[in-house]
Amino acid sequence: MFPVKVGIIGGSGLDNPDIFKSRSEKRVTTIFGDPSDILIEGTLGDVPCVLLARHGRKHNINPTNVNYRANIWALKEIGCTHVIVSAAVGSLLEDFRPGEFVILNNFIDRTTKRFSTFYDGQSKSPKGVTHIPMEPAFCERTRQIVIDAGQSLGLNVHDEGTIVVIEGPRFSTKAESLMYRQWGGHVVGMTTVPEVILAKEAGLCYSAIALITDYDCWKADFSAVNVEKVEETFKENVKKVTDLIIEVVTRIGKDNWDDTIKEKRDTVTKANMMRE
Repeated sequence: MFPVKVGIIGGSGLDNPDIFKSRSEKRVTTIFGDPSDILIEGTLGDVPCVLLARHGRKHNINPTNVNYRANIWALKEIGCTHVIVSAAVGSLLEDFRPGEFVILNNFIDRTTKRFSTFYDGQSKSPKGVTHIPMEPAFCERTRQIVIDAGQSLGLNVHDEGTIVVIEGPRFSTKAESLMYRQWGGHVVGMTTVPEVILAKEAGLCYSAIALITDYDCWKADFSAVNVEKVEETFKENVKKVTDLIIEVVTRIGKDNWDDTIKEKRDTVTKANMMRE
């Protein structure tokens, strides 16, 4: 039986370690360097968890410079089977409103400067070339738990959504925002890629909770996105995000995940083309 352990990656405004019981800090390094910050271990209910601030606790790491590989590798090495993340996003649709949640199920990658695989041919990296399948992009079983948990808490939850992931740290131009709408994007953000790809390469059950903070800059009757607006909306909703994560972790801890975890790990093994 695989013991369940949940990694929680906090986006903007969600890096509160006080949600844990039996809190302890662990500074680690990985073959890919240091993660964004120390790992904070503890429990939610009876479920062991690890909290990591994606941008550092001082929010001093921009989206491109986040060491996504070290973050995911560190969580895998410390025994996590699941990763639940939060992220602030801009809406690309009229009926996806600020303050609502989107449980992502797909992405469009517009990043250009980030390592998106562990298998990069370097001496310390895992061996081989891995062509990881990305459909489904997110762990569907974990996603459904997040959706059900959100609905049970009375939150405004969209049960699917495609995120357009941009390089950042700048926000979109209006022309770009309009283009993303034409592509079929529901929201736009800066951190889901390569996080979701690496989590899949690591054989982890990964799900992302996207909190809508703005309408990006396409909507004529709504002010264009800015840092002040993003922070304001996130602060207004951070308790909802925290409550949702606590409920999700509790539900994950009640289930047997052996078959799902084995399936994730088998997918990684089969995707590696290295031959003896």
